[in-house]
Amino acid sequence: MTTPNGIDPSVPPSGTGCAECDAVGGWWVHLRRCARCGHIGCCDDSPAKHATAHARSTGHPVIQSFEPGEDWFWDYDTSELYEAGPELAPPVSRPLDQPAPGPAGRVPADWAQTLR
Repeated sequence: MTTPNGIDPSVPPSGTGCAECDAVGGWWVHLRRCARCGHIGCCDDSPAKHATAHARSTGHPVIQSFEPGEDWFWDYDTSELYEAGPELAPPVSRPLDQPAPGPAGRVPADWAQTLR
């Protein structure tokens, strides 16, 4: 992947969980990081899909997985997956002790049925 216009590798992530879910006591399946501004949002498998909403509302099209051991990028504008890209400012994933789905204590026991 060449560094597309708009990726800022120097910007740290906005936190350790989905910013919007944390604000309202919600939960997520996996986390995604905006490669331009560092916003952490929840994935499209999550109930609220905040990463996609952030991309649409801001025009920031490129995200990176914020899951441990994953470094792929997704470009919403082109619907392209990139298995690697520029190294972004640390930390590069949610804390290892934070479960997925997460965060601990907010995920309903029937979470898998909730998503169907």
